[in-house]
Amino acid sequence: MIRKYKHIAILSLLTVVLGIQVSLACTNFLVTKGASADGSTMITYAADSHTLYGELYFQPAKDYPAGAMRDIHEWDTGKFLGRIPQVAHTFSVVGNMNEFQVAIGETTYGGREELATQSGAIMDYGSLMYVALQRAKTAREAIEVIADLMDKYGYASSGESFSISDPNEVWIMEMIGKGDGEKGAVWVAQRIPDGYVSGHANQARITTFPMNDPANCLFSKDVISFAREKGWFDGLNKDFSFSDVYAPVDFSGARFSDARVFAGFIKVNSGMKQYEEYALGVVKHGGDNKFPSNRMPLWIKPDKKLTVQDVMGMMRDHYQGTALDMTKDAGAGPFKLPYRWRPLTFKVDSADYVNERAISTQQTGFSFVAQSRSWLPNPIGGILWFGVDDSYSTVYAPMYCGITEIPECFEEGNGDLLTWSETSAFWTFNVVSNFAYLRYDAMIPDVLKVQKNLEDKFVAYTPSVDMAAQSLWNAGKKKEALQFLTDYSVNQANGMTKEWKKLSQYLIVKFIDGNIKKEKDGVFERTETGMPVGPSQPGYPEWWKKVIVDSTGDHLKMIGAPGH
Repeated sequence: MIRKYKHIAILSLLTVVLGIQVSLACTNFLVTKGASADGSTMITYAADSHTLYGELYFQPAKDYPAGAMRDIHEWDTGKFLGRIPQVAHTFSVVGNMNEFQVAIGETTYGGREELATQSGAIMDYGSLMYVALQRAKTAREAIEVIADLMDKYGYASSGESFSISDPNEVWIMEMIGKGDGEKGAVWVAQRIPDGYVSGHANQARITTFPMNDPANCLFSKDVISFAREKGWFDGLNKDFSFSDVYAPVDFSGARFSDARVFAGFIKVNSGMKQYEEYALGVVKHGGDNKFPSNRMPLWIKPDKKLTVQDVMGMMRDHYQGTALDMTKDAGAGPFKLPYRWRPLTFKVDSADYVNERAISTQQTGFSFVAQSRSWLPNPIGGILWFGVDDSYSTVYAPMYCGITEIPECFEEGNGDLLTWSETSAFWTFNVVSNFAYLRYDAMIPDVLKVQKNLEDKFVAYTPSVDMAAQSLWNAGKKKEALQFLTDYSVNQANGMTKEWKKLSQYLIVKFIDGNIKKEKDGVFERTETGMPVGPSQPGYPEWWKKVIVDSTGDHLKMIGAPGH
């Protein structure tokens, strides 16, 4: 049977042609308590879209009267989808983490094309995330809320993978709609074993799963029977693979998507090199069912337990040190730029080629590392380490989940993708990253130096902030504790943005017009008379000069010069 399913490339085309803010280029990693250095759970998320503005959403806790309804708007487009009954009380949500330290992230994988739409469905993937965060106290409850909402009101998106965490458990949940004619979705959720890390990046990752282990695996009752009815699976239940039936992996799924999981995994597990061929897009098939035989495991054990900064590092990657290294081919230009402008594919002489799609990418709206810590009161234990723009050059600022106010630099409505704001972190960080793209190898060390200084400071402050807030909390001064956390988070984020603005000014002074100003002891050098010392002009690398000569012949050659 010929399988029909949406490729990532098709979703990318929809984004370009229709202007849809599809978050189809996202990356998540999931870290369990036993895999973290301090016993916290962590999930990451990069919300990557060419039309998504980086801001920190905030939904305060609220009580509602009987009969109240909640409007549902599609997250990608803002389109009104319908209304659902509101619950009596909703929880506070800061970004993608609620007041009980429950966090949710996602990546879109698309899946079978015939299942991508469902007439009359109300719940899109974005609404499922944010409604679940308002209603769930644990990761398991979030899964139940999501499943119940899809059953009752239909599923209005294509295939999705969710990362769902609380202070004790970390789950991956994958779903796909039933298409027109049936309401809801089929889905599977698996708990990541303690001591392990997982990841997903726009390719369904759950294959076979245990069917008699409710402590570690939950699924819709018809996840297999639905596939049988459609004629997509006729084997034994134990051999049923969610991904291989509902979202089979191909070259695009491996090279554009799972390769990013590989890139994060290889940072923390030295045995991952064996999957490099798969990451290059080579998908091998075997066995009676002809499913892929060389896919990466759903979870791996890291070589050492991971700190929050290790996990931030997983989100900063251009495939360096692998066969996909984006600085090693001519596309990087003379200054080793590890970015490729879209589209993802291009054609030369009727052959198709790819631009690599790395974890760190230019079109990130926002990203985060959500850290949940079971040994602290919930408002103190949860930290959403939040950053805007490109994950490689962002700074992750600590937003405690108990805060009651959002920093001005991250506030919704403080600018948008078509409106500049001087106080917006998104625009401030984009000034730095986009300028650095011009002469990347020279500028990025200065960017990373300031990034490290800020994040090191935030991490160093955390134990003292925790202790002060917990002291207030334990003394019965809960309101004061929340205000303390709010003041701290707001001040750090706004202060970080000001420091980044200073960085942008420094970079422009140092690197203007292709020159590099000389410095001594952190100060730009002047002559004895106060004039600027002549700048460095390092020019282009030898290999680039040869590329220019090879492509232009004698056009640029000096006539009459020595050697002519």
